[in-house]
Amino acid sequence: MLKKNAVPPVSPRSSLRRFIEPVVVVSCFLALGVFIIALGALLITGNTPSSRDVVSFWAAGRQIDHRANPYDAASIQAIEHSVGFANSSGTLIMRNPPSALAMVMPLGFFDLQQAALLWTVLLLGALGLSVHLIWVMQGRPNNKIHFLGYSFGPALACILGGQSSLFALLGLVLFLRLHRRHTFLAGLSLWLCALKPHLFLPFGAVLLVWAIVNKRYRLLAGTVLALTLSSLLATSLDPSVWAEYRQMMRASGIEQEFIPCLAVGLRFAIRPQAMWLQYVPAIVGCAWGVWFYWSRRARWDWMKDGALLMLVSVLVTPYAWLTDQALLVPALLVGAYRATTKSQLAVLAFVSAFIEFAQIAGSSMHSALYLWVPPFWLAWYLYVSMKSNSQQNRIAGARDACTLHDSATWAR
Repeated sequence: MLKKNAVPPVSPRSSLRRFIEPVVVVSCFLALGVFIIALGALLITGNTPSSRDVVSFWAAGRQIDHRANPYDAASIQAIEHSVGFANSSGTLIMRNPPSALAMVMPLGFFDLQQAALLWTVLLLGALGLSVHLIWVMQGRPNNKIHFLGYSFGPALACILGGQSSLFALLGLVLFLRLHRRHTFLAGLSLWLCALKPHLFLPFGAVLLVWAIVNKRYRLLAGTVLALTLSSLLATSLDPSVWAEYRQMMRASGIEQEFIPCLAVGLRFAIRPQAMWLQYVPAIVGCAWGVWFYWSRRARWDWMKDGALLMLVSVLVTPYAWLTDQALLVPALLVGAYRATTKSQLAVLAFVSAFIEFAQIAGSSMHSALYLWVPPFWLAWYLYVSMKSNSQQNRIAGARDACTLHDSATWAR
């Protein structure tokens, strides 16, 4: 027996739990703190926005505002050089389809510094609103797990790099929020996802089948209307814009770039000249996605089942940069809310912070070291889901055992 006033021994597991909780909190706030410092240094001090991808969107906006070709390499290069942009790998051209020009057109009315500030504010707003809506959809839990979304490394790298993936994230989250009761508005929100359509191939295949099976034609009508209006706007400003876009993609040299993702790694490993190899994972992913939906169509949940679908979509996409993984914020937050231990959250927070620090330290976006990241997110989600399901099964089993015991007692 323990003596009176004796302190019970602290188990190693209890000590580990007390250690892990600060790791999660410190990782999130350290990542946010470093991000704020880096962003302030980027926008206020010597580093100019001409070194970020936002310059390509601004230059495209300038071109389309003057009724000129927004994909013309020579014109874009002249505009970028006029503001001090010098890229050793060539001209930085916007690769989004012409339907996205409605988004970048307003940037052309400002100078580069003003456009970069506006773009950054919009990106911050897209991330903030997306995480808030996910928190609301999860029932407004009284914890700080959603801070993992605000501090997600690829999302913060997207803001620092001036990329556009966070707008696609907002479109995805708006769809998840609106698809049950406001299907037409949900369809309109998918226009933002169409800014980067190659990242949503299995997701889009399942969405189309789901809409047809459940007769959600208003959702399809909203998507078609948004894409049609934005495309008509681009065509009215530049009637040859679609032909110019195709010509730019053929001459962009993207097949010679090493982009750290599964599809590009597969092509480079087998036969670099065979571009068709880059689309094999996406085709397999689409087939799996339709099967996955069909096997659970009666109980399909876009938040839960769509999380795994989006993880696979980013994994098998024909090409994706690290910043494009910002689209995984909903899926990883769904996994985080299902986590059964703080150590699972700590792993997610640590890897997320590591990615952000690597980017701030100057790690190349072309580095093959990033090939492991999309498989890691998927593996982490599957592991957390397996542990969560196992725990739920144990609870259900215990509940059933208690019910049987009570029934037997009453029977006696």
